[in-house]
Amino acid sequence: MADKTLLTQEGLDELKAELEHLKTVRRKEVSDRLKVAIDFGDLSENSEYDDAKNEQAFIEGRIKKVESLLRNYELISKSEDDKDKINVGSKVRVEDVELEEEEEYRIVGTIEADPMQNRISNESPLGQALLGHVVGDEITVAAPVGDIIYRVISIQNE
Repeated sequence: MADKTLLTQEGLDELKAELEHLKTVRRKEVSDRLKVAIDFGDLSENSEYDDAKNEQAFIEGRIKKVESLLRNYELISKSEDDKDKINVGSKVRVEDVELEEEEEYRIVGTIEADPMQNRISNESPLGQALLGHVVGDEITVAAPVGDIIYRVISIQNE
């Protein structure tokens, strides 16, 4: 059996909402586009039809992917024993010791990672290095520019 996908409650809710939207809204939109494209006639040279079929295939593939994720996930739970430690699901404020710059990240499972939103995967180098640490700890992360030392400033386990 494949490894379970780690999800926060927020990520689980987003996947369920996405699946509902794909099944109820997007499928109907594409079906309507296909009907219109078929009315244009000759399907062999009908780019509208080809585009709609490609979109339909993408949507059906995404539905299967999301359904698979929802069949095989593990909800990230908070343990009272680990409330002071960084876990998957934690919001963490760290300081780059050399540059004296602070950043805040949320450690999430791979499927929810979005670096542009400061949501980093528990499998990323920084995410892995942070797990299990407490406020005040310094960690070293290997980066293409060399090792970066971070100090954990705060942890918020929701």
